[in-house]
Amino acid sequence: MLRADLSESLKSAIKAKDNRRVSTLRLILAAIKDRDIAVRGDGRADGVSDDEILGILQKMIKQRRESIAHYEQGARLELAAQEQEEIDVIQDYLPAQLSDDEMNAVVTELLAEIGADGIKDMGRTMGVLKQRYAGRIDTSKASLIVRQLLTGGPSSAS
Repeated sequence: MLRADLSESLKSAIKAKDNRRVSTLRLILAAIKDRDIAVRGDGRADGVSDDEILGILQKMIKQRRESIAHYEQGARLELAAQEQEEIDVIQDYLPAQLSDDEMNAVVTELLAEIGADGIKDMGRTMGVLKQRYAGRIDTSKASLIVRQLLTGGPSSAS
């Protein structure tokens, strides 16, 4: 279980006095706990699944990448470096990401499988991708590829 791995990693980081890792893991565990509380209302007393935890981790990485861009624009390089260190810690708990070529192949195969033939199928396609490749696919890149293949337009995902 990913949740147990994160908790054990936190204990190890505390013992090793790795402050960046400790603070990042605490942020991750707090985000998971918040989500657990939110889903209790849906009758899910056991909390979020590993796939949902992977989604939380991906969202955290996306937020940090956006922060890095803002910090770099504001010449706050020390804060950008701190955000990158947090990304590095978070990525340790994600499975290997699909390469751009693998993502193109997966999307092409999926579009044929579900019979997607226009932009109206974009949401359904992205939903299946997120479900099947939770934590392994960059959804922003995948979205560009799906849109390009469904509309026949140019893609800037590479």
